[in-house]
Amino acid sequence: MAAIRIGAVAAHFGRDLDFALQRITTLIDHARASGVSLLVLPDAALGGYLADLRHPDPHALPPALERDSPLVKQIATLAAEMVVCVGYCEAADGDRYNAAVCVTGDGVLGHHRKVHQPPGESVAYSPGDTFAAFDTPVGRVGMLVDYDKTFPESARSLALDGAEIVACLSAWPTSITNRAPRMAQDRQSRLFDLYDQARAAENQVVLVSSNQTGAMGGMRFLGQAKVVGPGGEVLARTWSKAGIAVAELDVAAEIANARRVLHHLGELNSAAYRRIP
Repeated sequence: MAAIRIGAVAAHFGRDLDFALQRITTLIDHARASGVSLLVLPDAALGGYLADLRHPDPHALPPALERDSPLVKQIATLAAEMVVCVGYCEAADGDRYNAAVCVTGDGVLGHHRKVHQPPGESVAYSPGDTFAAFDTPVGRVGMLVDYDKTFPESARSLALDGAEIVACLSAWPTSITNRAPRMAQDRQSRLFDLYDQARAAENQVVLVSSNQTGAMGGMRFLGQAKVVGPGGEVLARTWSKAGIAVAELDVAAEIANARRVLHHLGELNSAAYRRIP
């Protein structure tokens, strides 16, 4: 496959779904003008994230949408030839999930429900229970939502399922308990970048990390969207500001080069590990 352009979005999204659709339309237009083939929008781009992670108000939760809702279909139409990943609150079988969906103009290509939940989030969402990659026009893709990327097993599961690109959609805030005077000194800011680079390097895949910016309630989001190569190198980033980090690369060639001498997945001795209960 030839080189493609990949875009990771840092932007603010709140409860207003009409405004969210307008912002997504603008972002897709800008990405298309830049020749982007894969665009990864943040977690909770449709309806916003929680205003208080420790004590969420059950009466002020993000609006829940079905996977085949008109709004998701509108984004698929906007995507057209582009592959677009977007985060939302999914309604299914009476439950609510912090979820992500990947679409093109042909419809839904793949989806993911956030598996790992920080304390407090269970008030708002039920957990997902699987990690699976799926085929797209830009290669095989897997998705993680927010806290999922803290756990190495999450990205590893996708890589073992053949994912060449891991899209990490986040609404990742600054530290809630120990805020630093400057965002660059914030503990969560450092961890966010560390996890992005480590998950890419240890699995030798391309990682696309989007994130929210701005604030909602007591939450202040980091931004720091980026595209990371399979050696862990940051190819493009937004820092803390809103924008689209765009990198051009031949995904298959970059992965092949990273695995030319040391092939982490091929050399993995899984029999030595204790099965996680």
